Amino acid sequence: MSKIKPAKGSPYARILGVGGYRPTRVVPNEVILETIDSSDEWIRSRSGIATRHWASPQETVAAMSVEASGKALADAGVAPEQIGAVIVSTVSHFKQTPAIATEIAHRIGAGRPAAFDISAGCAGFGYGLTLAKGLVVEGSAEYVLVIGVERLSDLTDLEDRATAFLFGDGAGAVVVGPSDEPAIGPTVWGSEGDKSETIKQTVPWDEYLGKDGGEKFPAITQEGQAVFRWAVFEMAKVAQQALDAAGITADDLDVFIPHQANMRIIDSMVKTLKLPEHVTVARDVETTGNTSAASIPLAMERLLATGAAKSGDTALVIGFGAGLVYAATVVTLP
Repeated sequence: MSKIKPAKGSPYARILGVGGYRPTRVVPNEVILETIDSSDEWIRSRSGIATRHWASPQETVAAMSVEASGKALADAGVAPEQIGAVIVSTVSHFKQTPAIATEIAHRIGAGRPAAFDISAGCAGFGYGLTLAKGLVVEGSAEYVLVIGVERLSDLTDLEDRATAFLFGDGAGAVVVGPSDEPAIGPTVWGSEGDKSETIKQTVPWDEYLGKDGGEKFPAITQEGQAVFRWAVFEMAKVAQQALDAAGITADDLDVFIPHQANMRIIDSMVKTLKLPEHVTVARDVETTGNTSAASIPLAMERLLATGAAKSGDTALVIGFGAGLVYAATVVTLP
């Protein structure tokens, strides 16, 4: 017989509050066209993006996260010292160690919570949300802060016609806590490592450090058509599996919040899933661009702030990106 005392957590977990931060500088397509041979019409038709936000030197990964976290805590009615764990998903914190989560936890006044970073690209919010749910149910933390944050402008090659227009900066955060009823469904997640070369950093850090200084700073590159086909055809299947795992159908949904990668991908998924007209679809990519791990919480925050979605709505969220990795689940909006 085991001598280990069983954990006592909450029977379920839910998102209690959400907050977002977008940098003050708004960058229209015209700025991107200064360094690539393209047009505003082409960028809009290929991606749906008209503007994106780029961070100033002062709007660091930590600073943006602190702003988004403060809003999420206020929205949840949870004090910083009640946070038992801080999970940060990012690919644009340039220190290999320590994790940026520890600095964020300190700056928000969270005391001494568990704090760690994860690297799951554009699926990072879904991964973090799943980990947070497990911590609350298992009893390791009563409240968990999940942050998706990126400064992708630091990793954008402005001369790359395929990607220069895609990326933006920002932070989104949610507070996950106990619930008396199911409010975060089972997560359908996974990876397809055989496709890991389709989205990648151009030069690994160790190779870059060995150069003579003549190389460009590492940037994100991707095989656009391969990623598009994978996202459109495979991620709609994953989204459907998440609905099935939650025991609901598309008709039961109120809101659909996919990763804000590309408007064409979003529209194709809506069509493939046969979402009813009453389902509100997040299309934050038009004015925010692709913010990777931050895109889902940022889109969620905007839908709630504008009244396009409301507290208690049932939402399907799905993230997908570099790895290639993905995560989808059904949640009740805070």
